[in-house]
Amino acid sequence: MKRQLKLADAEDRLQYPYHQMVLNGEVPFTIGGGIGQSRLCMLLLGKAHVGEVQASLWPQEMIDQCEENHIHLL
Repeated sequence: MKRQLKLADAEDRLQYPYHQMVLNGEVPFTIGGGIGQSRLCMLLLGKAHVGEVQASLWPQEMIDQCEENHIHLL
């Protein structure tokens, strides 16, 4: 992680508690699921668009396109 932060010119983040816990092996590199959980839900439910399993704001063009294809966005 130190190498990644150095490459990103973000070594100042090493002072934060979360980054310290990662470096000390107290928490894993990732927590949660985010888009991965939504993609898994899409697969299991047979959905075509992430907006069918995750509430968000979509541009009007995307909403119109989904409506044309009978895709119900949350």
